[in-house]
Amino acid sequence: MSEHDTLADRFRRVSESVGNAVAEAGRKPDEVTTIVVTKFHPASLVRDLYDLGVRRFGESRHQEASAKAAELADLDLEWHYIGQLQSKKARQARQYARVIHSLDRESLVTALASDDAAAPVDVFVQVNLTDDEARGGVRPVALDSFVDLVLETPGIRLLGLMTVAPLGDEPRPAFVALRELSERVQHTAPDATALSMGMSGDYREAILEGATHLRIGTAITGNRPVHG
Repeated sequence: MSEHDTLADRFRRVSESVGNAVAEAGRKPDEVTTIVVTKFHPASLVRDLYDLGVRRFGESRHQEASAKAAELADLDLEWHYIGQLQSKKARQARQYARVIHSLDRESLVTALASDDAAAPVDVFVQVNLTDDEARGGVRPVALDSFVDLVLETPGIRLLGLMTVAPLGDEPRPAFVALRELSERVQHTAPDATALSMGMSGDYREAILEGATHLRIGTAITGNRPVHG
């Protein structure tokens, strides 16, 4: 990434790279959705990306996400919440987030429940494929029972599974594992076919293993502003 790159340059380069990976995988372009992660960046950057044609944005901190959503309410945006969400903030997050990618606790499922069947929130169940117990995500051994809970909870629509590849390891085995878990989950949730996986450094591998939703930040936005 050159310091002389513009936002438009980076967006075009990533878009072309995603398209090449989709073709390499023998898939159709409309099977893969790119969510541009804008955490720590100002709302003005979102406006610039909007002018480039971007409509889906990812945020991972509720306070920042809610403020941006309010400031940019004049734009037709689709907000995705991709970070760990506190249960006490869940109902507030529903007000602006169309999709939540990090459902991983019973308390969060309960907090997101709603009797308004006409306005469900779309969710991904986050799966922890690392040895770090502190990382967010449901362990594979507990996945089936957790999915059952999600399916029986009103006001939530399960899109599929999400994971973050382990740091420092080859990412593709984790994406293979998530795809295989997804195939298992589809026995009880046949519509939960989506896979949220792949970030700036590993989206090609994710696409090759069936990713439907990419969460790409710095490769498009550039380095994040210094955050105190």
